[in-house]
Amino acid sequence: MKLPTPRPGLVIRYGFLWSHEAEAGAEEAAKDRPCAIVVAARRQENGEIGVIVAPITREPPDDPSASLEVPAAVCRQLGLKPDRQWLRCDELNRFTWPGFDLSAIPGKNRVDYGMLPQGLFEALKAAILQRQRARKARRPTRRD
Repeated sequence: MKLPTPRPGLVIRYGFLWSHEAEAGAEEAAKDRPCAIVVAARRQENGEIGVIVAPITREPPDDPSASLEVPAAVCRQLGLKPDRQWLRCDELNRFTWPGFDLSAIPGKNRVDYGMLPQGLFEALKAAILQRQRARKARRPTRRD
């Protein structure tokens, strides 16, 4: 399977480890899910690409300010389930591309769903930065 070039806004299938799972001692995610790449940056010293991802979930948020609802049209475009979906801006994972936790989309020979629309991606970035400025952001869970 050919891996895509990681770039901000690309939605990938990834074993996302929630902070409460990591705090309980888990090292592996309970399941794979769509996640949006927020940052993909080449590290100068070794050329590796560091990636930060935000999860997409069907679980309604407890704190509406911690999530952005993904429009139904975007879910269809990406091939996600037709249920309501949310991009979480309060939970992030960080890893070196491609890492160990990418997985193929069920029934397909690829790990990427496609790109978020630019406006939704910009809203996600703004929401993450707003949480950081308000000191409500958690450190990204390191997955290397």
